[in-house]
Amino acid sequence: MKFNIVEASMHKDSEGAFLGKTVFEVEGHKAAYEVTFFSKRGKEWDYSLNYAHESGIEAQFMQVDAALEEDDDWFDALLEAAQATLEA
Repeated sequence: MKFNIVEASMHKDSEGAFLGKTVFEVEGHKAAYEVTFFSKRGKEWDYSLNYAHESGIEAQFMQVDAALEEDDDWFDALLEAAQATLEA
């Protein structure tokens, strides 16, 4: 599956935790997705996958969720897009 990043952002909250998101489209999928990231120290990341705008096809959503779980390159590319927006 190929994906295209639409937008990304990341910032630190008042306690120094990292909060970010990346909106992306997957080739052939009806809906765009948004993955949000959270890390207390920027090392271990929690994430949540949602539809970016309107709901899509559940089977396609499950494919994307599985790709994020199983493919480190996918996850890293989406995380790095958000990290790249973090101001030093």
